[in-house]
Amino acid sequence: MASAFSRLHPRLQRAIVDRLGWSSLRPVQEESGHALLDGHNAVILAPTAGGKTEASMFPALSLMLSHPTDRVGVLYIAPIKALLNNQAERLGRYTEMVGMRRTVWHGDVGPSQRKRFLREPTELLMTTPESLEVQLVSRKVDAADLFSDLRMVVIDEVHALAGSDRGAHLMSVLERLAALSVHDVQRVGLSATVGNPDAILSWLTGSSRRTGLVIDPPKPPSRRQLLVTWRPMLDDLARDAATIARGKKSLVFCQSRAVTESIADSLRVAGTPVFVHHSAVSKEEREDVEASFHKGREACIVCTSTLELGIDVGDLDLVLQTEAPDSVGSFLQRMGRTGRRAGQAANTTFLCTTGWTVLQALALIDLARQGWVEDVGVTGRCWPVLVHQLLAMSLEREGIPADVAWAHLSCVPDFQGFTRAEFDSLVEHFLAERVFELVDGRLLLGPVAEKRFGRKNFMSLYAVFSSPVAYTVHTAHGRPVGTLSQSFVDNLVEGVSSFLLGGRAWRALQLDHNLRAITAEPAPQGRMPRWGGMTPQFLSLELCQAIREVLRREDMPPYVHSSASDVLSDMRTRYDGLLDAPKGGFEDVEDGATWWTFAGGRINATLARALDTLGESWKVTTDNMFVRLIGDGVSVVDLKKAVRRLHSVEMWSDDALWEGISEGLPGYRLSKFQDILPDNVVREMMSAYLLDREGAMQWLGVA
Repeated sequence: MASAFSRLHPRLQRAIVDRLGWSSLRPVQEESGHALLDGHNAVILAPTAGGKTEASMFPALSLMLSHPTDRVGVLYIAPIKALLNNQAERLGRYTEMVGMRRTVWHGDVGPSQRKRFLREPTELLMTTPESLEVQLVSRKVDAADLFSDLRMVVIDEVHALAGSDRGAHLMSVLERLAALSVHDVQRVGLSATVGNPDAILSWLTGSSRRTGLVIDPPKPPSRRQLLVTWRPMLDDLARDAATIARGKKSLVFCQSRAVTESIADSLRVAGTPVFVHHSAVSKEEREDVEASFHKGREACIVCTSTLELGIDVGDLDLVLQTEAPDSVGSFLQRMGRTGRRAGQAANTTFLCTTGWTVLQALALIDLARQGWVEDVGVTGRCWPVLVHQLLAMSLEREGIPADVAWAHLSCVPDFQGFTRAEFDSLVEHFLAERVFELVDGRLLLGPVAEKRFGRKNFMSLYAVFSSPVAYTVHTAHGRPVGTLSQSFVDNLVEGVSSFLLGGRAWRALQLDHNLRAITAEPAPQGRMPRWGGMTPQFLSLELCQAIREVLRREDMPPYVHSSASDVLSDMRTRYDGLLDAPKGGFEDVEDGATWWTFAGGRINATLARALDTLGESWKVTTDNMFVRLIGDGVSVVDLKKAVRRLHSVEMWSDDALWEGISEGLPGYRLSKFQDILPDNVVREMMSAYLLDREGAMQWLGVA
């Protein structure tokens, strides 16, 4: 069979050889080339830096060379702006070497560049889901003409979008774009880590009539260097990080922005050249970090998940991980930032402060060694995005008939769990609450929608989710530093308070609450901002069960540092005898009794809510590993009796009971559209986020 390279347009073949110096394509590029040139939709899997971008873009460019267009022919979509910026030079080089052009369009791109693109559209458009929404809704953009010749959409880091509100939003936007094109738009997803690629392919395909393929060629064995260490104090951990990172280029991943700032401050005190990269650091600071680090030889970036995706910061020597990430996918993405140079091993050093994070790190490693990665769950009942898209389409078309809206929405995979009756009920609710008004059979935005989302020409409607209220921080000379949350700023005192941001200590000179702005100057020392999420973060059943298995084993893996081996041994001794029962052991504690389930956060939360319904006087608490009854005189005997009652099929099938449980769930704010939704929909959203009734039944064995 002819090679995929030989099937590329001759002009592209010459450019690959002459401009890039390549003599052949990698296996993933060959296999993808055949699939895409044959017209299939595809999910392309390859390790970080494994050639996925070229695997999709070379066939895309070839197809456009064979059939030129003066409009947008290919969309490249990334989940974050930083990845677009990072890929702009590479994709610009590829388009330029065959006489084409590319444009980057996102929230930080200036109006002059956008106007130039609209006057002279480029063959390749690089953008985010939110910026596509802007183009569809904006009256300055003739989207019907701009995307009339769209042939292919390439979604990078597709696992970061699928199964989320942003992914549902993207799929709805793609269906709206597909309706504008004369082609059956080809869809391509790129990922390094996903456990269920066939499901992602089905989700990505949507209404496309093309057949689909998962491209996952055998991966050559790779060396990995792993180390799990333990230090009980954060300062000691930071000193360890400074010692390990000295003279190297490294990333230090942290699980929160607060720890990021603290670690960076300690590294800087230790004399390590350090940069900080997280979402509260200003765009200018982040771009300086990426550019400086890319060119430098010795430096350390302390970051959150903002550098987990495929942003290229050059050849890395080390990845350090404080504590442990929440998923195997995140662990593999982060480790995959290293090992790109010939002869170099991919590596991760875990810097843990607790015994539980030592266990979590070891469990992640075990699951990765088994080849297991989390599935990406795609729901068919994504209420917030259904509402968002109904509002956006009404704005885009200056009113939309309900039948037309439903015809589109029912094609989106993330909405296919809804019935037409449920949609009609939602519309009736919105009409009654004046979110919409019905004029000549068309749903127009009503006064409630205008008031909530109409500011700045409906800018807040372009994104599915909303950011918390933030204050911008800048120097006296006007240089942006980053942002601080409203709750943190409320505790600042002008001229007195100090804080950490961007890895540096600042003193608040002036607070402007009208402009939500802070003028700051460098300070000799700072106070750690108290950042943190409002909703609980759950670990999966599989990860918690892997932690249980680490505790049950007796071996000491070779990558466990001596500082962590004693901790692991102590943890095994502590829980000896509690791990033999497949459904968890029981233990009396000072104020009650504990059920060590290792069932994960959502299943444990569900079990706790079920125990709450038994009419006893105890209090139930839970986390990812256990369920605990607290109360005077409560013992293991009481807990075991209660657990036996949970095996009643009638309890789990009693919809009225679980409806009552849903009504009692905490009112977390999961969506900016929550306030306009019917109460029963909000309860459903809360239940889906906090509980797993079906999973709990299966785990108990009563399903």
